[in-house]
Amino acid sequence: MAGVLSSGPEDGGRIRLEAVHKIYDAGEVAVHALRGIDLDVQPGEYIALMGPSGSGKSTLMHILGCLDVPSHGEYFLDGAPVSGMSSRALARVRNRKVGFVFQSFNLLPRATIVRNVELPMLYAGEGRRERRERAMAALERVGLADRAKALPTQLSGGQKQRVAIARALVNAPPIVLADEPTGNLDSKTGQEILAIFDGLQREGHTVLLVTHDPAIAAHAHRTVRMVDGLIEDDARGGGEAAP
Repeated sequence: MAGVLSSGPEDGGRIRLEAVHKIYDAGEVAVHALRGIDLDVQPGEYIALMGPSGSGKSTLMHILGCLDVPSHGEYFLDGAPVSGMSSRALARVRNRKVGFVFQSFNLLPRATIVRNVELPMLYAGEGRRERRERAMAALERVGLADRAKALPTQLSGGQKQRVAIARALVNAPPIVLADEPTGNLDSKTGQEILAIFDGLQREGHTVLLVTHDPAIAAHAHRTVRMVDGLIEDDARGGGEAAP
């Protein structure tokens, strides 16, 4: 089963946003988190999303992962308009097409590591044997197969993040979204985690990484900088502006 995870994602991973706005109603004052975002991401691209706090990075990431929807504008995922999808279709997209990795890991503290990794397949209705085999393959992919029966409280921060990555990869999604995935880790462990993301991109995954650290962003091949809900700059490696 390990070969399934190392062979790359299924076809897909194309992202296109057209004039996307996101407005949150905060009582008397509306918060305009995104102010007309145009973004085109080809399958297999490795993008760092940067910007100060409040620039709209996390809001954009949530929309890309179908955790939230635009107030105006359109998000096309592999050519399909997300606004036309039912709640069931959106749930399937989140489960099959997008893998999430968060700074805070988001692991269930009372569930074993392998059980945490199985969760996306449980929601997808996979059988017990299939879940366990694929979860173990994902843990092997990140070097933690020998800790499968441990609880998250028995792991270091770096090991918890590896579990979170294994969970994100278990359904072989074409898109991997990571929000400050090394923010709670020391520099050495952070580099080890980044090496996993580098490998994912080489295998064909579309990788979008939110970070405030230029050294981390340097791992990506394209950097998108946001300010006040707008894309201020979009440059590929070496400073070449994106088309």
